[in-house]
Amino acid sequence: MASSDFRTDVDLACRAAEEFVNLYYETIDKRRRQLTKLYMDTATMVWNGNAISGQAALIEFFEMLPSSEYQVSMFDCQPVCEQATQGQKTVLVVAHGSVKFEGNKPHYFNQNFLLSLHATATSNVWKIASDCFRFQDWAS
Repeated sequence: MASSDFRTDVDLACRAAEEFVNLYYETIDKRRRQLTKLYMDTATMVWNGNAISGQAALIEFFEMLPSSEYQVSMFDCQPVCEQATQGQKTVLVVAHGSVKFEGNKPHYFNQNFLLSLHATATSNVWKIASDCFRFQDWAS
């Protein structure tokens, strides 16, 4: 890969990650029923070690979660080499922060997303192919 192509991919990843992080956490806090629109039909999620796969299972999972307040303290991203994704534009996004679910104490979390670029009739849309969420609280 030429360095100018890599620089372009890094710039694309950075723009996509910033827009995605803002959209994802606002949606999970305020419009949870819309959240699965951000996921591919075949998306997988690992939530604190529990595997969830496909739209129906994701909808059921998000509906059972209590309401939330996420605070993202940092995020990072990088393009994934297209040789590893059969030529599909893919971005790895890592987010860290805290979340308070209704009725529970706040928890630190770490979340990793693999985003895949999909063309629609009118635009290109980043969709979640894989999502891995983990609480990061230390045992006291």
